Amino acid sequence: MSSKEDKILRKGLDKLYLASGWLAAASISVICLLVLCQVCLNAVDRLSGLLTGSAIGLTIPSYADFTGFFLAAASFLALAHTLREGGHIRVTLILTRLNEKLRHIFEIWSLLFCSAVAVYFTWYTFFLIRESYIYKDLSSGMIAVPIWIPQSTMLIGLLVLSIALIDALISVILGNKPGYADTGETLLDQTDNEPIT
Repeated sequence: MSSKEDKILRKGLDKLYLASGWLAAASISVICLLVLCQVCLNAVDRLSGLLTGSAIGLTIPSYADFTGFFLAAASFLALAHTLREGGHIRVTLILTRLNEKLRHIFEIWSLLFCSAVAVYFTWYTFFLIRESYIYKDLSSGMIAVPIWIPQSTMLIGLLVLSIALIDALISVILGNKPGYADTGETLLDQTDNEPIT
């Protein structure tokens, strides 16, 4: 590929990871909104109970189910963006003690292993969703949601994570630094050098 095609691909992948991160943030925002609405309804219910002697019984139907669905969506959709930003915990204790050549080999091995695991989980999550769709599985709350819908956010998150790991693997094989290098990993090193006040 030419350098122009490389830049277009890099820009597209970065936008994909960022979009996934924004969807995760939107899911967290929806959780906050649902919790806030339910707290307000509980307050109105309590006030009604104090004033009239009986509570109205205000509630958001399947509130717990929906917050759980959005939490799962946020968790899985954030994986690729967090990886790209260096936010995942990486134990670099061994890597920092190795010479450059061995470090490169270990980095390739770990990315290859992680990519294989991510692709494996993506593949089997697809079959889980397919099974839920075929058997018409529904959530057990007041509002019966086809379970394949919230499961789809898991698949999307795992698929984007697989792409991000393969992207990092190819980058390391080609001798470049992966996107997560020198982002979140050096934060502790910087604070260690600063004087304690």
